[in-house]
Amino acid sequence: MGQVEATTERIIAADPEEVFDALADYTGTRAKLLPEHFSEYEVREGGDGEGTLVHWKLQATSKRVRDCLLEVTEPTTGQLVEKDRNSSMVTTWTVTPAGEGKARAVVSTVWNGAGGIGGFFERTFAPKGLGRIYDAVLAKLAAEVEK
Repeated sequence: MGQVEATTERIIAADPEEVFDALADYTGTRAKLLPEHFSEYEVREGGDGEGTLVHWKLQATSKRVRDCLLEVTEPTTGQLVEKDRNSSMVTTWTVTPAGEGKARAVVSTVWNGAGGIGGFFERTFAPKGLGRIYDAVLAKLAAEVEK
Protein backbone atom coordinates (compact mmCIF):
# COMPACT_ATOMS: atom_id res chain seq x y z
CA MET A 1 0.00 0.00 0.00
CA GLY A 2 1.72 3.18 -1.18
CA GLN A 3 0.92 6.84 -0.98
CA VAL A 4 -0.84 8.31 -4.01
CA GLU A 5 -0.42 11.97 -4.91
CA ALA A 6 -2.12 14.26 -7.41
CA THR A 7 -0.89 17.84 -7.90
CA THR A 8 -1.90 20.59 -10.29
CA GLU A 9 -1.30 24.33 -10.43
CA ARG A 10 -2.35 27.46 -12.27
CA ILE A 11 -1.14 31.05 -12.54
CA ILE A 12 -4.08 33.37 -11.88
CA ALA A 13 -4.15 37.04 -12.86
CA ALA A 14 -5.30 38.30 -9.46
CA ASP A 15 -3.84 39.35 -6.13
CA PRO A 16 -2.72 36.29 -4.11
CA GLU A 17 -4.71 37.44 -1.06
CA GLU A 18 -7.89 37.68 -3.16
CA VAL A 19 -7.29 34.19 -4.59
CA PHE A 20 -6.72 32.74 -1.12
CA ASP A 21 -9.80 34.48 0.31
CA ALA A 22 -11.95 33.02 -2.50
CA LEU A 23 -10.65 29.50 -1.78
CA ALA A 24 -11.17 29.92 1.98
CA ASP A 25 -14.77 31.14 1.51
CA TYR A 26 -16.53 27.79 1.93
CA THR A 27 -19.97 29.36 2.50
CA GLY A 28 -19.88 31.42 -0.70
CA THR A 29 -17.24 31.18 -3.40
CA ARG A 30 -16.01 27.60 -2.91
CA ALA A 31 -19.36 25.99 -3.80
CA LYS A 32 -19.35 27.92 -7.12
CA LEU A 33 -15.93 26.52 -8.02
CA LEU A 34 -16.84 22.84 -7.84
CA PRO A 35 -17.38 20.93 -11.11
CA GLU A 36 -20.00 18.20 -11.59
CA HIS A 37 -17.76 15.65 -9.81
CA PHE A 38 -18.82 17.13 -6.46
CA SER A 39 -22.27 16.68 -4.89
CA GLU A 40 -24.04 17.05 -1.53
CA TYR A 41 -21.87 20.08 -0.65
CA GLU A 42 -22.58 21.31 2.87
CA VAL A 43 -20.72 23.54 5.34
CA ARG A 44 -21.28 22.01 8.78
CA GLU A 45 -19.14 24.32 10.93
CA GLY A 46 -17.41 27.65 10.36
CA GLY A 47 -17.26 28.54 6.70
CA ASP A 48 -14.22 30.78 6.34
CA GLY A 49 -10.86 28.96 6.36
CA GLU A 50 -9.49 27.64 9.66
CA GLY A 51 -12.09 25.76 11.72
CA THR A 52 -14.39 24.96 8.82
CA LEU A 53 -15.95 21.51 8.60
CA VAL A 54 -17.30 20.82 5.11
CA HIS A 55 -18.91 17.77 3.53
CA TRP A 56 -19.16 16.67 -0.09
CA LYS A 57 -19.20 13.57 -2.22
CA LEU A 58 -16.49 13.36 -4.85
CA GLN A 59 -17.21 11.15 -7.84
CA ALA A 60 -13.79 10.54 -9.32
CA THR A 61 -14.99 7.88 -11.79
CA SER A 62 -18.36 6.40 -12.75
CA LYS A 63 -17.88 3.72 -10.07
CA ARG A 64 -15.80 5.52 -7.42
CA VAL A 65 -17.59 7.94 -5.07
CA ARG A 66 -15.77 9.19 -1.99
CA ASP A 67 -17.83 10.57 0.93
CA CYS A 68 -15.65 13.36 2.35
CA LEU A 69 -15.94 15.18 5.67
CA LEU A 70 -13.10 17.69 5.71
CA GLU A 71 -11.56 19.63 8.57
CA VAL A 72 -9.91 22.83 7.35
CA THR A 73 -6.76 24.30 8.89
CA GLU A 74 -4.43 27.14 7.88
CA PRO A 75 -0.97 25.96 9.02
CA THR A 76 0.87 28.83 7.27
CA THR A 77 0.01 32.04 5.45
CA GLY A 78 -1.50 31.30 2.04
CA GLN A 79 -2.18 27.64 2.80
CA LEU A 80 -5.41 25.72 3.40
CA VAL A 81 -5.29 22.06 4.42
CA GLU A 82 -8.39 19.87 4.14
CA LYS A 83 -8.11 16.60 6.12
CA ASP A 84 -10.79 14.00 5.43
CA ARG A 85 -12.19 12.45 8.61
CA ASN A 86 -13.44 9.46 6.55
CA SER A 87 -10.12 8.48 4.93
CA SER A 88 -6.40 9.19 4.75
CA MET A 89 -6.97 11.89 2.08
CA VAL A 90 -5.38 15.29 2.69
CA THR A 91 -5.68 18.16 0.19
CA THR A 92 -3.39 21.18 0.48
CA TRP A 93 -4.11 24.46 -1.33
CA THR A 94 -1.16 26.86 -1.50
CA VAL A 95 -1.38 30.39 -2.92
CA THR A 96 1.82 32.36 -3.45
CA PRO A 97 2.75 35.51 -5.40
CA ALA A 98 3.74 34.92 -9.03
CA GLY A 99 4.78 38.37 -10.16
CA GLU A 100 2.93 41.67 -10.29
CA GLY A 101 -0.80 41.13 -9.70
CA LYS A 102 -0.55 37.37 -10.18
CA ALA A 103 -0.87 34.33 -7.95
CA ARG A 104 0.27 30.72 -8.24
CA ALA A 105 -2.41 28.38 -6.90
CA VAL A 106 -1.22 24.82 -6.26
CA VAL A 107 -3.49 22.01 -5.11
CA SER A 108 -2.02 18.71 -3.97
CA THR A 109 -3.93 15.69 -2.67
CA VAL A 110 -2.31 12.67 -1.03
CA TRP A 111 -3.85 9.47 0.33
CA ASN A 112 -2.89 5.91 1.18
CA GLY A 113 -3.60 3.82 -1.89
CA ALA A 114 -4.79 0.26 -2.10
CA GLY A 115 -2.41 -2.66 -2.33
CA GLY A 116 -2.07 -5.24 -5.10
CA ILE A 117 -3.27 -4.84 -8.67
CA GLY A 118 -6.01 -2.39 -7.59
CA GLY A 119 -3.35 -0.23 -6.02
CA PHE A 120 -1.29 -0.32 -9.21
CA PHE A 121 -4.25 0.99 -11.23
CA GLU A 122 -5.05 3.57 -8.55
CA ARG A 123 -1.47 4.92 -8.53
CA THR A 124 -1.44 4.92 -12.34
CA PHE A 125 -4.80 6.54 -13.13
CA ALA A 126 -6.13 8.33 -10.03
CA PRO A 127 -3.59 11.20 -10.07
CA LYS A 128 -4.46 12.05 -13.70
CA GLY A 129 -8.20 11.93 -13.03
CA LEU A 130 -7.99 13.98 -9.86
CA GLY A 131 -5.64 16.40 -11.61
CA ARG A 132 -8.29 17.00 -14.29
CA ILE A 133 -10.94 17.60 -11.61
CA TYR A 134 -8.74 20.13 -9.80
CA ASP A 135 -7.75 21.77 -13.12
CA ALA A 136 -11.48 22.48 -13.54
CA VAL A 137 -11.69 23.92 -9.99
CA LEU A 138 -8.68 26.18 -10.65
CA ALA A 139 -10.15 27.32 -13.98
CA LYS A 140 -13.38 28.30 -12.23
CA LEU A 141 -11.36 30.01 -9.48
CA ALA A 142 -9.47 32.03 -12.12
CA ALA A 143 -12.75 33.00 -13.82
CA GLU A 144 -14.17 34.08 -10.46
CA VAL A 145 -11.27 36.29 -9.28
CA GLU A 146 -10.01 37.61 -12.63
CA LYS A 147 -13.31 39.48 -13.19
